[in-house]
Amino acid sequence: MYDELPYEISIEVAIDAAGLDVEALHHLAARVMTGESVEPGTALAILIIDDDEIRAMNLQFLGIDEPTDVLSFPDEADDFVQGLSEENLLGDIAISLPTATRQAEAAGHPLASELAHLLTHGILHLCGYDHVTNAEDEARMRTREEHYLGDLKLVHQH
Repeated sequence: MYDELPYEISIEVAIDAAGLDVEALHHLAARVMTGESVEPGTALAILIIDDDEIRAMNLQFLGIDEPTDVLSFPDEADDFVQGLSEENLLGDIAISLPTATRQAEAAGHPLASELAHLLTHGILHLCGYDHVTNAEDEARMRTREEHYLGDLKLVHQH
């Protein structure tokens, strides 16, 4: 189904997510990875989970005991989705569907738009973008998000 995509993108939906357009997420991930010049053949693992699971990950990896919308993990030995050792792995992204749903409702836009933003945001982190260190880096990351997603004025600030 995704043979035409230049990357090994796996999406695991670990909760009930009726109506989730997994194919659209695959294509968006490939478009962002291509746009960021990620080497063809690179793998990306995406996990769609609930608030309890992402809270546990947030606590384990970042020491923050609360749910969040998206977590990005560069390829490391102790990540939660193990790639094959010979595989070139960009990293792992976990997205909380319940948090994304709440944020979409609060912002007044479709869940698909929120998920697209969170996935793009996560991939940009894996590509080395950061929005925490200073305003210049935040603006640079926002510009790349807008490049892929269009005008993000309706999207919440991260």
